[in-house]
Amino acid sequence: MITVDTTNMCSHLKAKLFEPTGEYHHIWEAMQNDDELTAVVRSRQLHIYRNSKKILILAGKAKPKTVREDKLCELVRDAGL
Repeated sequence: MITVDTTNMCSHLKAKLFEPTGEYHHIWEAMQNDDELTAVVRSRQLHIYRNSKKILILAGKAKPKTVREDKLCELVRDAGL
């Protein structure tokens, strides 16, 4: 299970990620079941890593940024984000 210090996370991102109706909530749920993933908040955005390699950046108002192709990034594309 991933835990994230949300102290410096943008309020828009918190809502998108943690609210059941949020755009990124399905991504957050998928992250909880994947032991290879870690995440950290930097510059108010959520940076997601698989095996210490950055794969995705989620922001509050900006579009998600795919850094490296990964099955988690497919969830972003499938949702049309």
